[in-house]
Amino acid sequence: MSPTNHDAFWMPFTANRQFRRTPRMLVAADGMYYTSEDGRKVMDGCAGLWCVNAGHNRPRITQAVQKTIATLDFAPTFQMGHPLAFQAADRIAALAPGDLNHVFFCNSGSEAADTALKIAIAYHRVRGEGARTRLIGRERGYHGVGFGGISVGGISGNRKLYGSLLTGVDHLPHTLDLERNAFSKGLPAYGAELADNLERIVALHDPSTIAAVMVEPMAGSTGVLPPPVGYLKRLREICDKYGILLIFDEVITGFGRMGGTPFASEKFGVLPDILTCAKGITNGTIPMGAAIARDHVYEAFMNGPEAGIELPHGYTYSGHPVACAASLATLDTYAEENLFERAGDIAPYFEEAAHALRGLPHVIDIRNVGLVAGIELSSRPGAPGARAYEIFDRAFHKGVLLRYTGDVLAVSPPLIIQKSEIDQLFGTIADILRTVD
Repeated sequence: MSPTNHDAFWMPFTANRQFRRTPRMLVAADGMYYTSEDGRKVMDGCAGLWCVNAGHNRPRITQAVQKTIATLDFAPTFQMGHPLAFQAADRIAALAPGDLNHVFFCNSGSEAADTALKIAIAYHRVRGEGARTRLIGRERGYHGVGFGGISVGGISGNRKLYGSLLTGVDHLPHTLDLERNAFSKGLPAYGAELADNLERIVALHDPSTIAAVMVEPMAGSTGVLPPPVGYLKRLREICDKYGILLIFDEVITGFGRMGGTPFASEKFGVLPDILTCAKGITNGTIPMGAAIARDHVYEAFMNGPEAGIELPHGYTYSGHPVACAASLATLDTYAEENLFERAGDIAPYFEEAAHALRGLPHVIDIRNVGLVAGIELSSRPGAPGARAYEIFDRAFHKGVLLRYTGDVLAVSPPLIIQKSEIDQLFGTIADILRTVD
């Protein structure tokens, strides 16, 4: 039954009054498509919220959730364990590159970000470098909505209502450079030197005070900003030079989104000290996130009294059995259908379809990597974001679900998308661009 009063649910990241006037309701999902309240099929052009990488209503995942909730609906992981948590951690660690071998479970990307930041500060403390408490983020970065995440993040709209946030935080400049890199296919050629701003920040604060640098390998929520060629490697070099931990937020980029590899860190050839993930970890079916630490980070905590709690941190639902079952079934689905490799194979077709929008009205840039594209539009005078919102709304009524942020349309479909569906997806956007003011 459709709700008649839309006031009770205070919707997240939504213009609630606008939504109440023209609700957009989804009532079912299968494969590449949602079903709207009025019975229309709506192609999922954004994998839900960047999370439904294997498509909707996958039987293996559904069955695993049903079986587990009927067998072990909850088990604490404070001083207790259950097999599914250890199995899921083993599988995720095996997917992660290098010696990212230690998985701390939580419930979301936001919690994964705050977990990683706390681990980083505590890591230096247990090693006798307790002055290392400063955190470095990046302008336009998104690391969830916890106080740690929005402090290190750099999206002003997510920060402005909440006071002074965490102290001791500084920010690298963002990497968007329309003058030199507009309409790049894949990683932009210019901008690796922007990483050298970390040297300036280190000199300002002194390296002995800095705990970690946290960035998204590809900034997603801000409007799809792929890293310039060599940028991430330069960050890694500077962090190594000064003993600073490097954290990659792979909540969006993880689990095949970049095409060909499970994680962006492997795709771009840069190994962080801590990697955060969520979203695709369960194909969006059950809330779950994780911070994955390298051996040297984990082992630094394992030197105190054996009976002592090494890291006083965690959540009631860390390693929830139903979430772990969903994750294991999701990883099985990815593997059985070779979805990471498939995403890499179809990415060139996706890239060409995205860049075919170049030259259409209002398009000032197109950015892409893997199965992600950002289409940046010129803003209406005095009404930033209005044009992208109108296209988002029109697309929904034409049978395609998009994401938008500011005046950027973000496209990130499930990895199961077919070429004909890519044509439909970008064809719909093209048709709207030709008619929108």
